[in-house]
Amino acid sequence: MAYRIESESGRDQFGNYRFRIYKDGKLVARYWHDYRGDEHGIDFVTGESDQWPVGRLTDFVEGGGPTPLVLSARGVAYLDQRT
Repeated sequence: MAYRIESESGRDQFGNYRFRIYKDGKLVARYWHDYRGDEHGIDFVTGESDQWPVGRLTDFVEGGGPTPLVLSARGVAYLDQRT
């Protein structure tokens, strides 16, 4: 199963960065993290939410800056369990 993560433009009302996560082209969740990467969570399209999926931000996603953002192996395993 192929996952894709895309950045949403701007920040939400709390200053968090937000991302959409797609599985095989279908939106399955919205992921967010604060500006420092200390806090993060995921909101599934089913209405379920989870704080701190798989530990720290860097345990869930990799890349950023000039490198495309991708889900880590732990992030993919977590989503495979939850979706």
